[in-house]
Amino acid sequence: MKNDRRHFLKAAGVATIGLAATATAAEAGIADSALELVFGPKGAAPYADAKTATRWGMVVDTRKLNAESMEKLIEACNHAHNIPKLPLRKPHDKFNKDEIKWIWEEEFENAFPGQMNEKLPPKITQNEVLVLCNQCASPACVRVCPTKATFQRADGIVMMDFHRCIGCRFCMAACPYGSRSFNFKDPRKDGAIAETNPEFPTRMKGVVEKCNFCAERLAKGLDPACVEACEHGEMVFGDLNDPESEINKVLRNNYTIQRKPEAGTKPQVYYIV
Repeated sequence: MKNDRRHFLKAAGVATIGLAATATAAEAGIADSALELVFGPKGAAPYADAKTATRWGMVVDTRKLNAESMEKLIEACNHAHNIPKLPLRKPHDKFNKDEIKWIWEEEFENAFPGQMNEKLPPKITQNEVLVLCNQCASPACVRVCPTKATFQRADGIVMMDFHRCIGCRFCMAACPYGSRSFNFKDPRKDGAIAETNPEFPTRMKGVVEKCNFCAERLAKGLDPACVEACEHGEMVFGDLNDPESEINKVLRNNYTIQRKPEAGTKPQVYYIV
């Protein structure tokens, strides 16, 4: 009798472990499937004309930007990625502290604190600039993420896996650029997404998100949404490791600066001022 009971408990334990493993595998499969809807099968380019590079980078020409053009580029990004517009908490507030930002306007002094000096011309210091994730070559956010929800692709793009994110916000603390946003509210319920883009997943409450250089568009052979919305070459996107790429021609012919290079993260976004 005791042997029969012992055998039963042993069998039940093995079955439970098996069911748990199956459930875990199923959950992983669901997560992988959701990611593949956007980025294609792992290890393969989903489209023959996908844009590829060994090191993606961007140049932002601040001389060509104004309030109207910056707003247009921001709106293009917001629409492409279902970024919610949260209402202000109080009428006199300038912004909502829960705001989700992938690309946004920032004062020059805040964007480039190490570049400030009293003799800089006002046309540089008094204008706002567009800032975004710098897709660093040595990203601090990737090093501190405990679940690998934030990871770096072979082409340098720092990605976010919303399914793996546990909302610890270690990556936000590590990022020296403030380029990550946390969903304190459910963007599907509390955020006003005017026109939902069915080709990019909406997020849930409690996860971090940020610019991904429009990896989902690159997979289809398209430029990032902000770059596509440019009318006068305000942003240039390309392969930093290709000496003949347009971005390298721009970099060779213009003096550029970067955001907080002293942080040691090796940002891959350059600014012409």
